[in-house]
Amino acid sequence: MKPQPARKAHGVDPDARTRNLNRLRRIEGQVRGIAKMVEEDRYCIDILDQVAAVEKALRAVSAELVKNHLRHCVRHALAGHGNPDTIIEELTDALTRGTRS
Repeated sequence: MKPQPARKAHGVDPDARTRNLNRLRRIEGQVRGIAKMVEEDRYCIDILDQVAAVEKALRAVSAELVKNHLRHCVRHALAGHGNPDTIIEELTDALTRGTRS
């Protein structure tokens, strides 16, 4: 199967990009910190607290990405530059991945 070319967003708010990159860098540091806590056999509840903080931070990144997708990519499709149903289905699938049992 031939690899798909990387797709680009139809518009990205530069402030949102900066916020997401900053969050992701903090998350990266938090994950390294969690790994160190595990290596050091730290108390499970302390580790779980840090995992919960990372999950919350990732949800914030996700929310920002959804907002940007709706503002730019979906709007672009609704303006006649793509199939809105396909874009909506794609977003719905992305939001429900990992939640199905």
